Amino acid sequence: MGRKQGKRAKHGEQTYNNGGDLDSDTPIPTRSDSLTLDRTVASIKYNRYVQILIGLTLVGALLRFYNLAGNSLWLDEAATLSFARQSLIGIWESIAGGEFNPPLFYWLEHAMLVFGESEFVLRFLPALFGVLTIPVVYYIGTEFRDKNVGLIAAALLTFSPFHIFYSQEARAYAPMLFFFSLALLFYVRASRSDEVRSWVLFGVFSAVAFWMHFYAFVPVAVLILHALITRAGDIRRDVRSARAPALALTAFIVTTLPLLFVTANLFLVRTSSAPTFGMQGFDVVYQTFLQISGFSDLLLVLFLILFLLGVAYTWRDDRDGALLLVFMMILPIVGSLILSSRMPMIPRYLIYLLPVYFVGIASAYPGLYALVKDRRAVYLALAAAFLVSTPFLAAYYTTPQKNDWRGFSAELDEMTKDGDLVVVLPSYMTLPLNYYYSNATDGTIELVATTEGDLELIRNQYPGKQTYYVVTGDIFAADPTGDAVNWLQANTEFAGQRMGIYLFKSV
Repeated sequence: MGRKQGKRAKHGEQTYNNGGDLDSDTPIPTRSDSLTLDRTVASIKYNRYVQILIGLTLVGALLRFYNLAGNSLWLDEAATLSFARQSLIGIWESIAGGEFNPPLFYWLEHAMLVFGESEFVLRFLPALFGVLTIPVVYYIGTEFRDKNVGLIAAALLTFSPFHIFYSQEARAYAPMLFFFSLALLFYVRASRSDEVRSWVLFGVFSAVAFWMHFYAFVPVAVLILHALITRAGDIRRDVRSARAPALALTAFIVTTLPLLFVTANLFLVRTSSAPTFGMQGFDVVYQTFLQISGFSDLLLVLFLILFLLGVAYTWRDDRDGALLLVFMMILPIVGSLILSSRMPMIPRYLIYLLPVYFVGIASAYPGLYALVKDRRAVYLALAAAFLVSTPFLAAYYTTPQKNDWRGFSAELDEMTKDGDLVVVLPSYMTLPLNYYYSNATDGTIELVATTEGDLELIRNQYPGKQTYYVVTGDIFAADPTGDAVNWLQANTEFAGQRMGIYLFKSV
């Protein structure tokens, strides 16, 4: 990228002028013999970009750590706890045995259990990695275009409802995004400087992202493809031009080799039959863009227009950079659209789109500057990033965002009597339920069921017992025939509901 303008002499040298430098009238006093600490203090004191970035990071920390334990654990988070309780070897054996998530996040959560098993502890690492991603995205934007683009992209991530939500979830999405963002940063840097160190770090951080979540393989493959296409002419003239990207690929393969064999087997298993949950077809595309744009159709349209403008402005100065934006947004979306008929697809799997999406949107900044004609126009962009997210944030912290198993369990405890049966459908819903509910202290008998046959067997084994059935919409994925639901409709009566958790009782 940017090779048409020549390689940068130093990292941080600005190739583009997207609307003026905020520090153009604020010289930073430095001396060649000054200590690193002195230079750091001077940057904080005089550099507006550093000041704003620190402010964004602190605000991002507040948004991601505030009310971190407020929502109940839902199924996937409870599954995280279940895996984290295993030994390190046990976690790996679970992955090799068919768990569709890599082990690294579970290993980290295993270490966190020394601090307890509260919601706050389980979600602490995703929140922390979510905060740390903000400055990384700033440096991606700075490396890709300039510091103004970096600030706007960082602000978009700071207030992103999608990123805030998954930074407060005890799953690997936010940690994977952090390491992929580091990989993307070093890829952009390597593409401009061709430094061996940057290529190797790109490969290493790509590998760490893959160890966090299997879907990181997709954007890494797209970046390798982009490198080969943009360097195709140089490679034809001198095959040694492919040495640096090949070095990055080698670092990735060597670092992930044990996991690659497991991934290939799991991929075959996952695509062997049609998915029973997730999204299919164009709904994958729409929902992905809707959610990464802030869960708003209006913002979706606005952000897509700005992204296309950003691509156009980038194309004028850096065609390789524009191709990177296009490749990184289109290829994963098209791939997900195709694969959705054979494997589950959910927008959170594509969280790695955020840095590219926001950098592309931020790259439309020259258009705003052309209208305002003031270098402080960047402040307007920062304010807009905050304002467009306020409707979501106003509701996010005041209403439950996940199934309220905590509240449901308390109600179930009050409703049941000693000796009653509690049947959970589907069976794996015992994970979030039993984090809050104990049949031992409540004096009930807890059983599980998934099919109509399971329900009939329980009724025959315990004739005349008062039975409560705890059901979620996941039953349609576990029992696609619908027979279990039909049985409940014929043999039970509705007893209550808390968000997506339903309670029925025998009649």
